[in-house]
Amino acid sequence: MSIFSRHTTELVSPDQALPGRSERNFRLADKHKVLGTPLVTDEAPEGFEVALFGLGCFWGAEEIYWQMPGVWSTSVGYAGGSTPNPSYEEVCSGRTAHTEAVRIVFDPSKVSYADLVKRFFEVHDPTQGMRQGNDVGTQYRSAIYYTTPEQEQTARELTKVYGDELKRRRLGDITTEIREVPTYYYAEDQHQQYLAKNPFGYRCHANTGVMFPETA
Repeated sequence: MSIFSRHTTELVSPDQALPGRSERNFRLADKHKVLGTPLVTDEAPEGFEVALFGLGCFWGAEEIYWQMPGVWSTSVGYAGGSTPNPSYEEVCSGRTAHTEAVRIVFDPSKVSYADLVKRFFEVHDPTQGMRQGNDVGTQYRSAIYYTTPEQEQTARELTKVYGDELKRRRLGDITTEIREVPTYYYAEDQHQQYLAKNPFGYRCHANTGVMFPETA
């Protein structure tokens, strides 16, 4: 089996992960291609917050979030694994334990974290484990990485609400990984705002048909 197999469905342990590298070995654009805001934002502007989600292929996930009012900037990258500064090919090998992630910098006075979480659940299937649709592998797993205690509380509360609705419809149990935000590594420049650069590119996200109950 090639080390770059895209179908690994078991997380590799830290001692078995690829070694990676000490620093990023590629350059990124200064500005977000769609929003015109800074692309690399190690710290959010004052009064803003950061959200980090994994919901399958990050090309379509980023497009969904940059379209939401109140979102200031987005980027795609790798999170939740062990390999420092991995490449796309290394993540796809299943030997880094990272998932493809979208990082969102948002203005909470214009869009709430709860709204971001609700959108997260409504555009992908959180019951599939190490896959999303036809995309199979640990890099496609569902994940919510919270950055504050308040985000954690919201994420867990809404996961229960949505999970109860899925159970009511007999659609399976949520497999979403929920934990404190890990180190986030930016993906290569060609992956940033990919669908703005390639309008007819691959998209795998759509409304799941399972919306939040009106009381949520």
